Amino acid sequence: MFSILLLPLFAAMFLAINMGGSGTAPAFSSAYGANLIRKDLIPGLFGAFVLLGAIMAGKEVTLTIGKGILPDSSMTLTLTTIILLSIALSMLFANILRVPQSTSQSTVFALVAVAVYQNNLQTKKLLFEIIPAWFILPIISFFLTLILGKYIYRPLKKKKLINFKQLKVHPALRLGVIFSSCYVAFSIGANNVANASGPIHSLLVNQLNIQDSETNYLICMIVSTLIIAPCFALGSSIFGSRILKTTGKEIIEFGPIGALAISLVTGSLLLLASVTRGIPTALAQLNVGAIIGLGAYKVGIKEIMTRTSVKKIFMVWVISPAISFCIALLLAFLMVKK
Repeated sequence: MFSILLLPLFAAMFLAINMGGSGTAPAFSSAYGANLIRKDLIPGLFGAFVLLGAIMAGKEVTLTIGKGILPDSSMTLTLTTIILLSIALSMLFANILRVPQSTSQSTVFALVAVAVYQNNLQTKKLLFEIIPAWFILPIISFFLTLILGKYIYRPLKKKKLINFKQLKVHPALRLGVIFSSCYVAFSIGANNVANASGPIHSLLVNQLNIQDSETNYLICMIVSTLIIAPCFALGSSIFGSRILKTTGKEIIEFGPIGALAISLVTGSLLLLASVTRGIPTALAQLNVGAIIGLGAYKVGIKEIMTRTSVKKIFMVWVISPAISFCIALLLAFLMVKK
């Protein structure tokens, strides 16, 4: 049985490595952009908190990915491998271009492609929860940081109620920003690990013919923690530093206070979507939305939206999920009989 599962497991690990590269930027770009942490320390911290998030809060999104779009009974060995490989290749494309991409969107598009091919797409959660959240949450992220900067930070600074120059160099603030980055990594564990573990979980349940819910959950946790989650740290080491530069340095310069706001907004929205509704959420878009919101406060929305790095990010956000969909659909057509 284990030898049969090796191919999809390797595909899931390859995907997790690519997710680790992409997810490093949303987690630590704020701390790195504010020059508060050394680059070589990031992969270890990132991997540890992703693992913790997967253990403590990863169940709901794993179940959504595993059976909320494509019925779990359809998760055969071939289909699981096709889905995971399609996502991984689309993520590799984004990592090569040094752009943080939403693994959740690539995952959902791969699942939709296979479900459409088999004519068994489950649309309720997709149309009424997942897709609306992809549009709404980044907008909320944008406006939260914009409001924090324009209506809280600026008035306090103008009235000199707080000495921000001293606050920026305070050791407690530095630790707070690093902790908030770890908080985002925890949220990634709660949400994005499921993109790889969800299909594997459903495959294992089908192969072992398991009905008991407690056993299902145990399998989910084992897959998430012992196989998938540690690969995030490896991906962070391989791809993370390249993508950190894109979001941490090339969109807008920000200090520790801005870094703290970005991390708290991003992590909280992601964790909320994970534990309340089990929605696979576009983490990279939450993070970039928060950074653009801060940039809109500092230099203006027109200026920030015309920067080359922002244009490249939006372009890849459209192309990468489309690649995932097309690869999955093509492989399903070539390898799966209806």
